[in-house]
Amino acid sequence: MKNRFDISPAFISGIGAFALSAVILFIDPIWSILPLAIFILTCLIAPFFPGTGFFLPVISHGSSGRQAVAITFDDGPDPLTTPLLLQLLSRYDVKATFFVVGAKAKKYPHLIKEILSLGHCIGNHTFTHDVMIMLKSKKRLEQEIASTQILLKQFGIIPHAFRPPAGIVNPRLGPILKKQKMLCVNYSCRGLDAGNRRITNLSEKILNKIRKDDIILLHDVHPPKDSHIPEWLKEIEGILIGIQKKGLGALPLSEIIGKPVMRSTEPEPA
Repeated sequence: MKNRFDISPAFISGIGAFALSAVILFIDPIWSILPLAIFILTCLIAPFFPGTGFFLPVISHGSSGRQAVAITFDDGPDPLTTPLLLQLLSRYDVKATFFVVGAKAKKYPHLIKEILSLGHCIGNHTFTHDVMIMLKSKKRLEQEIASTQILLKQFGIIPHAFRPPAGIVNPRLGPILKKQKMLCVNYSCRGLDAGNRRITNLSEKILNKIRKDDIILLHDVHPPKDSHIPEWLKEIEGILIGIQKKGLGALPLSEIIGKPVMRSTEPEPA
């Protein structure tokens, strides 16, 4: 049986483009290049629209059918903001998923332990959060993902969910995730906060578009100035309150997508 990563829409489209081009070649050679040009253009645009699943399956929305959403945080952990966020989430009894950067997890291991001890889940967000990683070699991309997996195993977990930096994918990502037995999980609702660089009215932006089964993208990195942290926390709290007012629940990501986000294993020696 074919694995779900083996045959992608990109592969099928490529074969179709070459076949159509060959047929047109016998009719009008000048126009035979058109199907190939469209295919190449699609390949250039598709990485920025991962929800289409053009190169590989990407989970960008929940499938539970419940009146609930999943809350996710990217780019941490951060020594200033993550502890405050964890306190806030505990106050509202919300379990989130943190897509962590490997280098930061290595630098702040106590925060990873705290996230897990409070019942939250952790996903893989590469080791360095290089936003240009999808333009780098397959070897570099594989190292970024694998090294983060190895690091997180030291905390007694193996993440099944991977979120690419900036949500961008490429054709090489599918086989790498297949090897790691991982899912690509993006998001369906975001406030375009630019990694907490634009937090003004963040809660309003999220709540105006939120729908059931949404996967919400937020960040737990500190804003440009420490003085902006209280404003950021207020916006996050506004989101938590607003979700409740809309009659929605905030469920773990695994319950929204119907797949495990991570699993426990024996901690590796430090």
